[in-house]
Amino acid sequence: MSVRAKKNLGQHFLIDKNVSKRIADQFDSHMDCHRVLEIGPGMGALTTYLLEKTENEVWVMDIDRDSIPYLQEHFPALGDRIIEADFLKVNLANYFGNEPFAVVGNFPYNISSQILFRCLEYRNQIPEIMGMFQKEVAERVAEKPGTKTYGIISVLLQTFYDIKYCFTVDEHVFNPPPKVKSGVIRLTRNKRDALPCNEKLFFQVVKACFNQRRKMIRNSIKPFLEGRPFESRFLEIRPERLSVEDFIELTLSIEKHKEGGV
Repeated sequence: MSVRAKKNLGQHFLIDKNVSKRIADQFDSHMDCHRVLEIGPGMGALTTYLLEKTENEVWVMDIDRDSIPYLQEHFPALGDRIIEADFLKVNLANYFGNEPFAVVGNFPYNISSQILFRCLEYRNQIPEIMGMFQKEVAERVAEKPGTKTYGIISVLLQTFYDIKYCFTVDEHVFNPPPKVKSGVIRLTRNKRDALPCNEKLFFQVVKACFNQRRKMIRNSIKPFLEGRPFESRFLEIRPERLSVEDFIELTLSIEKHKEGGV
């Protein structure tokens, strides 16, 4: 029995055992979290090596109905921890309550960014995210300020996670082989429990700035300023030059401005 990779699900099954083991070895139980949710396990290339670390409680979740019976047959030790569901839509509290869990996977390229933003929603419950993405996405997530690659997803994830680019994976280790290289990254929750500024406004400011990334900050933030004069040291800078701390400072200034301050 095997599972056919489906283009509409963005599936590329990893067939190199050495690469699978190397990816699994990047998981490091950050904050002593040993409950692991693997997204899109397919035929279990990564699952095999996650299970070798017997201290971990491994769960797998796949939207592909063909994968579920395959996993049940080949990984009976998982028992009822094999879930047929869409990670982007499922109520995770049904499985984990308020308990912490890590997220790992050879993530489908077509929804990998959405998976990361979903994890961001559960950031206080997810201490570690580790897995393989399209190389361009992996680099963007891990990128530092000052380049064209640095953007919305870089800032928002780096606000709450420390990010390491682990290694690059070539196309030939997949079936079917993708047209691009892949990159493995590891995100570990930092110590920032809450922002000192309004979180919703922070997200809005970051998105507004990068949606007009060729413009100076002065132009991007006009909708927040209600037509009143506003001073900031960032006004004549493009958004890719601002760090997470800079965006927090900018948001605090806008917040104060909206409340009637300077």
